[in-house]
Amino acid sequence: MDIRSNVLRQLKNRREGFSLEQPFYIDEDYFQLDMEMIYYRDWLFMGHDCELPKPGAYFTVQIGRYPVVIVRGRDNVIRAFHNSCRHRGSRVCTKEHGSSVRLVCPYHQWTYDLDGKLAFARHMGDDFDKTGFNLKPVHCESVAGYIFICLADTAPDFQTVRDKIEPYMAPHRIGETKVAFQSTIIEKGNWKLVWENNRECYHCAANHPELCRTYPEAPSVTGTDGGADDPEIAGHWSRCEAAGLPSKFQISPDGQFRTARMPLIEDAESYTMSGKPAVKRRIADDISISHIGTMLLFHYPTTWNHLLGDHAISFRVLPLSANETAVTTKWLVHKDAVEGVDYNLEELTHVWTETNDQDRRIVEENAFGIHSPAYEPGPYSSLHEGGVMQFLEWYSNFMVNRLQGDQAKISAVA
Repeated sequence: MDIRSNVLRQLKNRREGFSLEQPFYIDEDYFQLDMEMIYYRDWLFMGHDCELPKPGAYFTVQIGRYPVVIVRGRDNVIRAFHNSCRHRGSRVCTKEHGSSVRLVCPYHQWTYDLDGKLAFARHMGDDFDKTGFNLKPVHCESVAGYIFICLADTAPDFQTVRDKIEPYMAPHRIGETKVAFQSTIIEKGNWKLVWENNRECYHCAANHPELCRTYPEAPSVTGTDGGADDPEIAGHWSRCEAAGLPSKFQISPDGQFRTARMPLIEDAESYTMSGKPAVKRRIADDISISHIGTMLLFHYPTTWNHLLGDHAISFRVLPLSANETAVTTKWLVHKDAVEGVDYNLEELTHVWTETNDQDRRIVEENAFGIHSPAYEPGPYSSLHEGGVMQFLEWYSNFMVNRLQGDQAKISAVA
C-alpha cells in the first residue's frame, strides 16, 4: 500500500477525540506528504509589511524545498518570487533581510527588477530573449499588515480570509508598526505537536508561571466554543465593539482560522509581569479605550497571534523535518515608539520569551515519548482540549479532501 493510501485510510478510521497514530508525528514520509498537501498548496503567513519599509527592501524564507524572496517594488506593491535564478538556479538573495535597487544573482550577475523582470544577463548573445526568463512569481497577499504567500500554481481563494480577519486586525494598524524584537527557536518536534500544544491551556498552570499572571486558563478563551456564555467574555466583547473594535468569536466553516478578542486576567492590560502596558505609546491611535485584552488570531498551518493595545506578537510555524520545527516570534510596537523611552525591551519580551522556551521543552518531551514503541493514541480532555481536537479535525479533513481530490484527478486522467 502506498503512503497516500495508507494515510488516507488511517485518517478516515482515526478515533475521534484521540491523538494521531505514531507515524503522523515522527515519520519522514508522512512529513513530506504534509508538506506536499498543505504547506506547498495553501496560504502561509510569512511576515509583515513593516519589514519592507521602502522599495527594494526584501526578506527571504525557506519553506521545505522552496526558497522564496518577498520584496517591495518601486510601485510599493509587495511581491513574492521563487528565489532561484533563471540562469542556473542559484539563490538570488542570500541574506535573511536586505535592500537593493535591483536583485542581482551573485553567481553570474543576472539582474532582476523589483517586479521580477530580467533586466540584464551579460554575454548571452544578441538573439537572447530575456522576456522569457523572469523570476517565477509566488502568489502574495497583504492584509492588515500581514503578508501571506501560496506556493501552488493555482492558489485557494484568499478573499474569504481577508473579509473575515481584516476588520478585527485593522484597528491595530500593524502596517504602521515596527519589529522591536524577533527570535527564532528550533523545537525538536513535529509541526503538529507545536500546534497541539498551542491550542490548549490545560498545561499552562504547571508550565507557564509568567504567562499565567495575565492570560486566563479558561477553556472558553483557548477553545472553540466561543465563550459567549461566559458573562465576563460577553461583557468584554460588548465594551470593545462599542469602541469600534470587532471582538466576537468567529471561526471559518472549515476551521482553518478564527478570531476573537479575549479579556486578560483581572486588571491586566499587557503580557508583562505586572500586567501593566509594556509600551507607553499605544500601538494605534484608532484604539481609544484601555483594557482591550488580546485579539487572538490563528490561521493554520503557519500562524497564531496576540494583538493588544500597546503591542502585537506574531508567531510563524515552519516545519524543517518530521522532527524539527522553526517558530519565529516578532514583537511589534508603534513605529514611533522609542526603545528606552517608550518601552524596555526586556519587559516587552520577557513573558513570551520564557513561555516560548517552556513550550519548546514541552514539545520536545512530547516528541521524545511519542518515539517510544509503547506509544499509542491517547484521549484528549473534552473540557480543556477542545482546541486540540478542532485542530486535528481540520488537519484530518484537509488531508482527506486533498488526498481524495488527487485520487479523483488521477482516476479522471486514467
